[in-house]
Amino acid sequence: MMTEEMMKQMPHMMSTAGHMMTKPMATGAMMAGAGFAAGKGLLGRAVLHNPLALLAVGAAGGIAAGFLLFKYQKEIVEGLSKATGMGKDFALHQKENLNDLMAEAQDKIEGNPPPAAPASETPAA
Repeated sequence: MMTEEMMKQMPHMMSTAGHMMTKPMATGAMMAGAGFAAGKGLLGRAVLHNPLALLAVGAAGGIAAGFLLFKYQKEIVEGLSKATGMGKDFALHQKENLNDLMAEAQDKIEGNPPPAAPASETPAA
């Protein structure tokens, strides 16, 4: 069912896909897409129209998610604490920058010129 043009493009497409798989976000997106397509093909409309099947799939997904959360609990907590710490650092830096800007604006209002920047030691050519 493949045409000659498709066969010619196959090595290029495979190398591109292999290169994309080295990036975690691309890998996750490709896995999610493949899982969605496989699930849609296997389950089809049966899960959506049968409440017991929908409940069973939801319970199985919840159990799987709970197991993964329990298994990787330390890594999740470390990642969240790191992200929280980075957010706090960002907020502190922004607060310092805002205080510097407010001090400069106050100096301009009062008429005091800002301190001159130190002259560079190399002369301009």
